[in-house]
Amino acid sequence: MSEAIKKAIQEGRTVLGLEFGSTRIKAVLVDESHQPVAQGNWDWENRLEDNIWTYSLEDIWQGLQGCYRSLSEDVQAKYGVGLEKLAALGFSGMMHGYMPFDAAGKLLVPFRTWRNTMTGEACGKLLKEFDFNIPQRWSIAHLYQAVLNGEEHVKEVAFFTTLAGYIHWRLSGEKVLGVGEASGMFPIDSETCDFDAGMIEKFDGLVAEKQFGWKLRDILPRVLCAGEKAGCLTPEGAKLLDPSGTLQAGAPMCPPEGDAGTGMTATNSVRKRTGNISAGTSIFSMVVTEKALAKVHEEIDMVTTPDGSPVAMVHCNNCTSDLNAWVNLFEEFLGKAPGGVKMDKNELYGLLYREALAADTDCGGLVAYNYFSGEPVTGLNEGRPMFVRTPDAKFTLANFMRSHLYSAMAALKIGNDILLKEEQVKVDSLTGHGGLFKTPVVGQQLMAAAMNAPVTVMDTASEGGAWGMAVLAAYMEEKAEGETLPDYLSDRIFAGQTGTTIAPKPEDVAGFDAFIEKYKSTLPAEKAAVEGLA
Repeated sequence: MSEAIKKAIQEGRTVLGLEFGSTRIKAVLVDESHQPVAQGNWDWENRLEDNIWTYSLEDIWQGLQGCYRSLSEDVQAKYGVGLEKLAALGFSGMMHGYMPFDAAGKLLVPFRTWRNTMTGEACGKLLKEFDFNIPQRWSIAHLYQAVLNGEEHVKEVAFFTTLAGYIHWRLSGEKVLGVGEASGMFPIDSETCDFDAGMIEKFDGLVAEKQFGWKLRDILPRVLCAGEKAGCLTPEGAKLLDPSGTLQAGAPMCPPEGDAGTGMTATNSVRKRTGNISAGTSIFSMVVTEKALAKVHEEIDMVTTPDGSPVAMVHCNNCTSDLNAWVNLFEEFLGKAPGGVKMDKNELYGLLYREALAADTDCGGLVAYNYFSGEPVTGLNEGRPMFVRTPDAKFTLANFMRSHLYSAMAALKIGNDILLKEEQVKVDSLTGHGGLFKTPVVGQQLMAAAMNAPVTVMDTASEGGAWGMAVLAAYMEEKAEGETLPDYLSDRIFAGQTGTTIAPKPEDVAGFDAFIEKYKSTLPAEKAAVEGLA
């Protein structure tokens, strides 16, 4: 088998997907059966500078090249050959955010990531103007807030895009986005698979008095649907990706997508009435809807699949960061024990997560808030992680861990209660992926309780968004005439795939509901902490 893979690599029949996550950049090389044959990784972290969450351009390029170098080294170690040619490639990244450039291609302000909650005024005005929910992390919210703030750079904007769009542009010369990623910049009309023309006109009217030298359509990327070609890797782009000069230019590139789109692809959740939950640094659910929602909800974003179908998204800024901090604290304690106790990090996570299953289903009166950063779903503009208990609460390790696992899912549950209970949206299947589900059973069982629906974790879930991006690139190259993305995924990618499904336990559902009531009742104290410590 390795000889066949070696030959496929040498002949340029493998496909590359690379995704910029919040804390890790990952590359996956897949063969003609769409199985990963090599991987690369690069760890990175955002920074808070001048009260803005950002990554520098140096961070971005160092991370891209480091991740690709890691992939190349994996190829060399496994197959004894260099990675010279590719059949296709695609890039993905954290959705949303704001990267504005002038006519010379200079970044006008530091990259403002999805994690920032600084655009509340703009969102309120745009919601009223569009009758459409514009979340704080969306690119258009950042642009309009900069307008409202009177920021000097706005008049110089010639193009603005997302992280994935920026990488694709520099490597291909094409200022484009996949429709799923584009739907996190500005509202999409699913009928045209393009930005909503009526809302663009309304936005231009909002800023007309400023007399900028641009119209919104002129500075937005061009929108493409899954399967369309989005340019080729240029000689300059090949050198940027692989400074060693080994990689050849010319490989076709698919539209750049966001982590939401690659998550939907990687979990076979692009068909109507399917959904997926991605749980890592942030947490979000995506449910492909059959029709528009009855009314606008600020807790729910309307985005699209990579092929343009409408999706109800509940996005929460915070998930595992606080959990990770507590696990690190327990690891530090073990290291300070007599003799020093060393424990594999995955084993430690497993031990603590499994302990949560022995807890009271309502956490015994313990409540945790995992807000490292602001959380728009619950109305907080800044992060203040907090753990709360009453004197008579049952303060056990099991309840402590369960409260923090519940906290990681709580804001998501609040948003989805609106979607599933109030809007009566129907969903036949939910698939989970991301770090929260890495320990078997635990995250899956508690998420099923949060959603009051069965949750499946597939065997391919660990491959993640980079693999999903590679699949989208393969779809561009392989699709038959008239073959839709849902059919391609079901018939070619996931046929015969297995996974585990856990149905919600009634006692867990009732316990989580009780926790949420206490969570909501204590929320004013969390908000007071933000105001008091600001």
